[in-house]
Amino acid sequence: MIINRFPVILAEKRLRVADVVRATGMSKTMLHKLYNDDSTRIDFETLDKLCRFLEVQVGDLFEYKPEDLSQAKQD
Repeated sequence: MIINRFPVILAEKRLRVADVVRATGMSKTMLHKLYNDDSTRIDFETLDKLCRFLEVQVGDLFEYKPEDLSQAKQD
């Protein structure tokens, strides 16, 4: 499972999605989807812009957490 930490980072930096939109020129809709964890994919250009603006690494934005396979089989 991939854990999206974008909302956490924004909160830590006391930023809003609108601040990121203004500073980067990225799509408000796309950033809101990312913020609300409604995204299914993200491209390298977006990652690059986010990392530059937020001054973080990709691993700060997203965390990989292995799923419990026994739990996945029950679902």
